[in-house]
Amino acid sequence: MSGSGKRPLAPKNREPFGPAAPLPTMVDLDCIRAAQRGDLIAMSDLMDALLPWVGRICGSIALDAGPDAAQETLIQVMRDLRNLRDPASLRSWVRRIATREAIRHATRRRREPPIDDPDRLREAGDPASADLPSAGTPFGARHASDHPDLRHDIAVVLGALSADQRAILVLRDLEGLSESEAAKELDVARGTIKSRLHRAREAFRQRWPA
Repeated sequence: MSGSGKRPLAPKNREPFGPAAPLPTMVDLDCIRAAQRGDLIAMSDLMDALLPWVGRICGSIALDAGPDAAQETLIQVMRDLRNLRDPASLRSWVRRIATREAIRHATRRRREPPIDDPDRLREAGDPASADLPSAGTPFGARHASDHPDLRHDIAVVLGALSADQRAILVLRDLEGLSESEAAKELDVARGTIKSRLHRAREAFRQRWPA
């Protein structure tokens, strides 16, 4: 905080939607194949490469249940990786697992009683401090890590949406999938994706601070 007592200014661009983020660099195919054969070092390298990306997907959809969803995702990946026929499809395969786990955990968490104990809340994970993407995201979080108020606004708005709405925003605006690809990920019709996306974007914008 400055000497005048004013909070740092948030970025001027507070439009909640922007260009899709560039795809993060993935591990090479040799590493994936080695992990499929049971190479423990390769598996560890693969998990290290996947964790930040999986964590962002799960955190943006499942919010405070994101860490649990990410953990379940990586467990499934380790368990079923040897059955993946095409190593080049790793990204789409892991994304599908992460998205479905995040929706499942978010839905289950909504049926659970709220967490009142501060220590348990910190253990569960505070959506306002989640590692939300910082550039090219659907939530306009450019340099959000440098602007706590903006991060908090994003978390609050995301929390007001349904898990399905958060999922379609992540797939279309964060991951940059087409409507057809997003429909396949969520196992719904393309027309359903189009209507869900429209409602989700409108719901986000209605709640997004001007």
